[in-house]
Amino acid sequence: MSRVPADPASAAAAAEKPSTAPYRGPDDVRAGVFWMVTTTLLFVCVTGIVRHVGSSLPAAETAFLRYLFGLVLILPFMGGLRKNRPDRRTWWVFGARGVLHGLGVVLWFYAMARIPIAEVTALGYITPIFVTIGAAVFLRETLRLRRVAAVGVGLLGAMIIIRPGFQEINSGQLAQLAAAPLFAGSYLMAKRLTSNQDSAVIVGLLSGFVTITLFPLALAQWQTPSLEQLAWLALTAVFATGGHYTMTRAIQAAPITVTQPVQFLQLVWATALGIIVFGEALDPYVIVGGGIVVAAATFISHREAMAARQTTPPAAATKL
Repeated sequence: MSRVPADPASAAAAAEKPSTAPYRGPDDVRAGVFWMVTTTLLFVCVTGIVRHVGSSLPAAETAFLRYLFGLVLILPFMGGLRKNRPDRRTWWVFGARGVLHGLGVVLWFYAMARIPIAEVTALGYITPIFVTIGAAVFLRETLRLRRVAAVGVGLLGAMIIIRPGFQEINSGQLAQLAAAPLFAGSYLMAKRLTSNQDSAVIVGLLSGFVTITLFPLALAQWQTPSLEQLAWLALTAVFATGGHYTMTRAIQAAPITVTQPVQFLQLVWATALGIIVFGEALDPYVIVGGGIVVAAATFISHREAMAARQTTPPAAATKL
């Protein structure tokens, strides 16, 4: 399982399975770290562009345009849809997932325009925790004491970030917290779809259904974007697609216990970007809380990787 990258477009497409390729040595570790560092930089580029554009256009419209461009990029790779047409029930799963993910995206874009980049990034790491809870509730997966403890530690980290009772909780923080369970639901649906659907089809139909979901919301508050804004959002789709690719390479190259902690760099880059480009103040509580959340998410990911190797064949869990 992966943590939620900066862009929720990647949230479901990031990594649907732990690495199952045989570990071959230190070169693989270095390659995995390289690809994951590259991933964090690409996703922070996405975050920065969304923050820049998000203050001038409504959140739903910005998200709609970003996913529309992403759909254009992924369409050429969706040939698998012709070979393996989903049945009616699977189409319903695709549609429900698109609605969940689309609502989460709007909340994420809303938060991005209202709270510091580092805070959005740090709070985004709690999604794997909601995935763990959702897997226990909806998929009847066993929650052992160590996972329960990791979930508790992760939620504690989130509380350190928002500090209820010590500062006023604003709408941007609430939006980002509300987005996490929506993305978790999208992830759990994706895990179900990976058993019999092509990766590119899953990513493409996610973009398609999210675009459809966001269209009426965007239309309700439409503001004609400038050519510059359209160019920025098209670039966002390129960076996010690149992030999908590099994250996949990272997970293929090295164990998830190596690649997952590297994602903490995304918080470092986001903090630096906020300070240098947007004049945001450094908040040590965000760094400390984010570190705790990443540690908890890493432990949960490690336990899932161990369980996957013991109970499931590798071919069934295709990455998105």
